[in-house]
Amino acid sequence: MSISAVEIEVPYAENVRVTKDTLSVDLSDGRTISAPLDWFPRLVYATQKERNNWRLIGRGHGIHWEDIDEDISVEGLLAEKPSGESQSSIKKWLNRRPKIRIKNRLILNERQRGLFGKGIGVSHLKGK
Repeated sequence: MSISAVEIEVPYAENVRVTKDTLSVDLSDGRTISAPLDWFPRLVYATQKERNNWRLIGRGHGIHWEDIDEDISVEGLLAEKPSGESQSSIKKWLNRRPKIRIKNRLILNERQRGLFGKGIGVSHLKGK
């Protein structure tokens, strides 16, 4: 008895759109796949300018955001896999990001304020 392997061709990304709450990727097979932005914390905390600064990598099998050092694969999106980055890694990354201050007050966006309910403390957002 023989077993034949079936190769499944993963479509490649052709275009990417990032809104305030969704990552959408147009695929080579005509589909558009969307995922909640909450799956990718670095994109959540990125500015719109940073979110728009993406490029396709691996002949369209991945997407890279240089400004925030984020890579997302088409295969991972199709498998509905959120980011595997640990909370401690996200905290370190947030600590390295510039903070927006107006008159010596730290300004937190809505998503940053939401982190407090998810076990990430305020200390990582305060400048030290």
